[in-house]
Amino acid sequence: MRTVVSWWCGIVVGLTPFSLQGQEPSKYFSADAHAALGAYRGMVEEHTEGILRDLRIIADTAEAKSTKEAEYRPLLTRLTDNLATDATSWYVLPDGSYFATEVSGMSEQNLKDREYFPTLLSGKEILGDLVISKSTGHRSVIIAVPVIDHGKPVGGVGVSLRVRLLSKLVDEHMNLPSDSYFYALERDTKIVLHRKAERMFQTPSDVGDEALGEEFKNVLRQDRGAFEYTLQGKKMASIFECSPALKWCFFIAKEIGNAS
Repeated sequence: MRTVVSWWCGIVVGLTPFSLQGQEPSKYFSADAHAALGAYRGMVEEHTEGILRDLRIIADTAEAKSTKEAEYRPLLTRLTDNLATDATSWYVLPDGSYFATEVSGMSEQNLKDREYFPTLLSGKEILGDLVISKSTGHRSVIIAVPVIDHGKPVGGVGVSLRVRLLSKLVDEHMNLPSDSYFYALERDTKIVLHRKAERMFQTPSDVGDEALGEEFKNVLRQDRGAFEYTLQGKKMASIFECSPALKWCFFIAKEIGNAS
């Protein structure tokens, strides 16, 4: 059940830095930049969906269905140890109490107030919800699978994946120049991933101004394209494509000059 990213590294490592090639926003990037964007999206999808597949395997075991910590604990510990990014694996019961590998036992916190909790306990999977982890305090992406026994949800297994470390993993394998960066947004413009860690879980309105937030909302009605905007006195050009699985939109952006 090892989640790896080596297939993607070979695609991105060695790409030449992208360059300006024209005056239209979509032409501000070389073919390598468009390839890097697709690889960036693919890497994040594969990493998160790989975790989802591992959780499905665990959820279907007799150990998970037992709802007993002594039974499922070794499976979650092994999953955590095998992840390419540091993360917390957990098992939640119908009353919201949960075991977490981060604390090596039952947490003093409760997950019943999480927005994803009723969805998970109704028997549906969770992929990509954003939270501040109760176990660690880290900004995290939630990936979770219900544990079903005799047709009834008896709990759920999940992973809280730290967005800072996922962004770091991406950054380490992308050949981006210093005036460029990657980021990913939810459709409501909340920043999920970013080369600049301090911007994660903010919105373009927080980083720039209210008008910029509205511009991004309009752009994110599309599934892919190019977008030119102004941020903190700099003219920016970007290309983006959205993921149906994660419901995030992935961007690569570049400074193209000073705002007049």
